[in-house]
Amino acid sequence: MRASIIKRVGLWLFLVGWGMAVWAAVTPETVISQTADEVLNTLKTDKDIRNGDRAKAYALIQNKVLPHFDFFRMTRLAMGKYWRDASAAQQQQLADGFRDLLVRTYSSSLSQYKDQQMKVKGSDIDSDGTEATVHSLIIPSGGPSIPIDYRMEKVGDDWKVFDIQVDSVSLVTNYRGEFGEIVRSRGVDGLIQALAEKSRQAEDKNAKKL
Repeated sequence: MRASIIKRVGLWLFLVGWGMAVWAAVTPETVISQTADEVLNTLKTDKDIRNGDRAKAYALIQNKVLPHFDFFRMTRLAMGKYWRDASAAQQQQLADGFRDLLVRTYSSSLSQYKDQQMKVKGSDIDSDGTEATVHSLIIPSGGPSIPIDYRMEKVGDDWKVFDIQVDSVSLVTNYRGEFGEIVRSRGVDGLIQALAEKSRQAEDKNAKKL
């Protein structure tokens, strides 16, 4: 039940990526705050995305968001102990497949923007300054607020997201059980195929909404 909350706030899974290159020199907390402001301003003015223009939604995510996520680490965490069973080539295929699945699954949520607001509540940075958790609160136009935590790592001068927790439910952990079950029954190549199949299904579902 709680895991389903992740799907209902898919829009906010991608807010962190926008404009991160501009804000990389500041703290992770400021990155999230400034990023959310820019994304929300764009959604308020871009009627095409709000009306379900998939091409524009995908372009927005591809150009502004994906470069600032560490999908390799996200996939490794979601794979757990099965990650080491994959070859280097398979690991890259898995990371690419997981990225595509997330984009197809959550891009449609960009059209569901209904005047939601986001408030950053603070952040925790580890002792060596290489990882941080930014705490935020999604305030919908109606209904209860939803806490979202962004887990980030410092890579060079940039901060990259490697997990998102929605109401204490981890995105990567949410996929771990499913990934493990597929690997046990179908092997690593079976998971690569399953990710591609799920991406196609998500794309078909998005197309039917139009």
